Amino acid sequence: MKPLIDLRNVSKTYWLGETEVKAVSGISLPIYRQEYLSILGASGSGKSTLMYLIGLLEIPSRGKISFNGRDVSKLADAKLSHLRNGSIGFVFQQFNLINKFTVLENVILPTRYSKTRLKFNPKNKARQLLKDFGILDRQDFFPNKISGGQQQRVAIARALIMNPAVLLADEPTGNLDSKTGPEILRLIESLRKKFKTTIIMVTHEKEVANRADKKIYIKDGRLVKKYL
Repeated sequence: MKPLIDLRNVSKTYWLGETEVKAVSGISLPIYRQEYLSILGASGSGKSTLMYLIGLLEIPSRGKISFNGRDVSKLADAKLSHLRNGSIGFVFQQFNLINKFTVLENVILPTRYSKTRLKFNPKNKARQLLKDFGILDRQDFFPNKISGGQQQRVAIARALIMNPAVLLADEPTGNLDSKTGPEILRLIESLRKKFKTTIIMVTHEKEVANRADKKIYIKDGRLVKKYL
C-alpha cells in the first residue's frame, strides 16, 4: 500500500540573523490513509515545523514530500494552497475562528476559497456538521459568545467542510478543561471511521499521544523513536 503522504529525508532550516536553525533534520515518514498518527515532542522540538511540512504550510529546505503520489515539494504557492484547501483540514489549540463571522459563516469559510465547483451545498453541509456535533442551535452565534468546547467543535466542522483526506490537529485540547478535552479527543478520533479521514495529532502530552495507533517522537528536529 502506497502512503498518502510520504516524507523522504526532509529538512527545514531557518536563519535568525547569521545563525542557522535546523528545525527539522532528515526525517523520513510514510503516512497512510485512515491512519491515526501522533507526533509527540516538547516545546521547541520541531514538532510544529514538522506539522507545517506535513500540512503543506511550509516547503522543505531539503528532501521530498509526496501527497497521493505527487511530489509537492516544489509546487508554486497557488497550486499548494489549492491542494491544501481541498485535501487537509486544520484544528488548532487557539481555535482560529473569526469573531466577526457567525458560527455558520466560520464553518462555510473554506468553501469560498475553492477553485473548483463544489458537489455539495455549503450551508446545508455546514448545518449538518453542526447538528452532528450537537451545536446547530449555535449557528447564528458569534464565536466569542460560545464556550471553548463549542468553539473547538466549530473549528472541527470547518476543518471537515471540504471533505479532507487528512485532519491535522495541533494541541487541540490545550485550551480546554479536563472534562471538555477528552470529549474533543473522542470526537476527533470518531472522524476516522465516519469520514474515512487520516488523523495526525500533534501534542506534548504522552497520554494524548498514546491514544494513537502509531506514534513518533521528535527531539531537536529529529525523529528519535518510533512506536512509543
